[in-house]
Amino acid sequence: MFRAQWMFELAPGVGSSGLEAQPCRAARGALLKAAADTKGKQELAKEEKARELFLKAVEEEQNGALYEAIKFYRRAMQLVPDIEFKITYTRSPDGDSAGNTHMEDSDTSSKMADLLSCFEQQLTFQESVRKLCQPELESSQTHISALPMEVLMYIFRWVVSSDLDLRSLEQLSLVCRGFYICARDPEIWRLACLKVWGRSCIKRFPYTSWREMFLERPRVRFDGVYISKTTYIRQGEQSLDGFYRAWHQVEYYRYIRFFPDGQVMMLTTPEEPPAIVPRLRTRSTRTDAILLGHYRLSQDTDNQTKVFAVITKKKEEKPLDYKYRYFRRVPVQEADHSFHVGLQLCSSGHQRFNKLVWIHHSCHMTYRATGETAVSAFEIDKMYTPLFFARVRSYTALSERPL
Repeated sequence: MFRAQWMFELAPGVGSSGLEAQPCRAARGALLKAAADTKGKQELAKEEKARELFLKAVEEEQNGALYEAIKFYRRAMQLVPDIEFKITYTRSPDGDSAGNTHMEDSDTSSKMADLLSCFEQQLTFQESVRKLCQPELESSQTHISALPMEVLMYIFRWVVSSDLDLRSLEQLSLVCRGFYICARDPEIWRLACLKVWGRSCIKRFPYTSWREMFLERPRVRFDGVYISKTTYIRQGEQSLDGFYRAWHQVEYYRYIRFFPDGQVMMLTTPEEPPAIVPRLRTRSTRTDAILLGHYRLSQDTDNQTKVFAVITKKKEEKPLDYKYRYFRRVPVQEADHSFHVGLQLCSSGHQRFNKLVWIHHSCHMTYRATGETAVSAFEIDKMYTPLFFARVRSYTALSERPL
């Protein structure tokens, strides 16, 4: 219409006289009518194209090609947003709404967006369950797709296991589209979040899904161990002649491993990681100097996540010594030692939540006879180097319990 009006204004003799104006008005009307006819034909062609795409999507959906169906649905709705209400079609008996007929109706674009999301949800989580995956080669053995959906999801929970090995779940999702859908099951990620944060994670705000919360919210990692190495120079004793004094370079390591059930292990030893890391696989280790305890995550007003732990040394029952039972011994006041540790969780480099910075370390001695407690705080200096995370494959090689 704009082009027709523009051509009419450029026509010679417009507005010069009444006699010339009448033919010009007729030409203008003819041009407007031609433009309207052209626009109507374009709209009909666009609607016919959208109708073909929509029916093609319905056919693909009935054949089980779910992702292709979503692609055609989107293309059809991009051409005509309310194409579903302008055509009439009937679903096959395999569909969720068999026998339903969609007729012409008026609706807003927001409803069409909701309809598209509803289509995607139904296609991905309902109808795809029936055809989760197909064998690549023909075989006489029973394929995994023949298992019920409940059994398959139970297998996925075994893959995650009680150690929260979500990395293996992500690798399993790369097998096929059906496994990708199963690995995105919100119930698996919800249970994993409850394991890490407890009831405090019921409100997902500001995260849109349980998976996003588990991946983005700061947390300690369970598929490895945090390690720090400390090196310092210590002055040795003076020689007998007084002209020589030795200097020693001392190296030792700190190891901290966290478990999903709230337990933690800490060990300080001069032995290198290849000899110590395999011993920290389970809590029933025979290492004498290891400390066991519990930890919790805390988030302050500055949105910084901190880890607080209370750990104690493993109690050992020493056998009674009857060799010197006739000698009088000086009574020794026994006490229980517990260490209070505070760490700040950080991310460094390309890895997330892989750094722990010391913020507090103290020793609490409780005397058994009097019940009094003496606290001695250690000064956090250069001797307390940050701990960095190292993933250990053997920690998640076996599953003891499902999620």
